[in-house]
Amino acid sequence: MNGSNRLSGLKARPKDTTVEEVRRVDEVGEARGFLDRTPRKKPGRKPSPRTYQLHPKVFPKIGEAIATEAERLGITQGQLIEQMWDAYNEKH
Repeated sequence: MNGSNRLSGLKARPKDTTVEEVRRVDEVGEARGFLDRTPRKKPGRKPSPRTYQLHPKVFPKIGEAIATEAERLGITQGQLIEQMWDAYNEKH
């Protein structure tokens, strides 16, 4: 190859998008083993409304205290932080 673009002479043509033509193309594709590629619903659980991520850098002593207290209360660390935020807002 000398660096020329061998495809430069190709021209774009609009595709026939009538219902009949799309159905015919789908039938031909399925007959030859091509599968439908339309997006499917994602499997799994629905996303939680608690989707905001925090990654605070705290001293190990504080991180351990938060984890221990959340476990003692039977809640997540995020729920404990939400409760602490509510308490903070009540005072300010």
